Amino acid sequence: MGEKITGVILAGGLGRRMGGTDKGLQELHGRPLVAWVSERLTPQVDELLINANQNVERYAAFGDRVVPDQIPDYAGPLAGVHAALSAAAYPLVATAPCDSPFLPADLVFRLFSALTATNANLAVARTFDQPHPVFCLCRRAVLPHLSEFLAGGGRKFESWYATLNVVEVPFDDEADAFENINTREELGRFESETGRMPAGNRIA
Repeated sequence: MGEKITGVILAGGLGRRMGGTDKGLQELHGRPLVAWVSERLTPQVDELLINANQNVERYAAFGDRVVPDQIPDYAGPLAGVHAALSAAAYPLVATAPCDSPFLPADLVFRLFSALTATNANLAVARTFDQPHPVFCLCRRAVLPHLSEFLAGGGRKFESWYATLNVVEVPFDDEADAFENINTREELGRFESETGRMPAGNRIA
């Protein structure tokens, strides 16, 4: 794709809607959610990080570098993006949450194409009229801007990227790929569905 890309799986939350358990380590079809996301995202990037604030040793066992938040008190997904931008080896950073095991196999390729075509700071996935900010590709150069936003008490992803040059990238043809698993009930529902876990394909 021309530029090397760091990927990060955002697994730094408290999993409140999952009963306070570490969501990325909950199992679906016998494998932790983070393993499904890693399988999809790894072929699309040049290095993979996991943003986690709990069970760091368990996440490290997956073989990727674990980066905790630098912002205290579980400040949300933007703190995970901040940690990834701070640790990334490459100038572009792609993000995906740990609770979305169906993410598109061409996610990064399509975000990269739009980002470079428009010279944007940030490319965000969108299905129909719904943006999905935690599925994004951003330039590492936005780190000072994000640090300032967080230092000022900002926490909402949408409020942050509204101040940047952003391109929203339509994925209407893959809307189901952005389904996420927030609760034990949702986990049980997906567990009962077979055949929902095709292997990811490498995007060159």
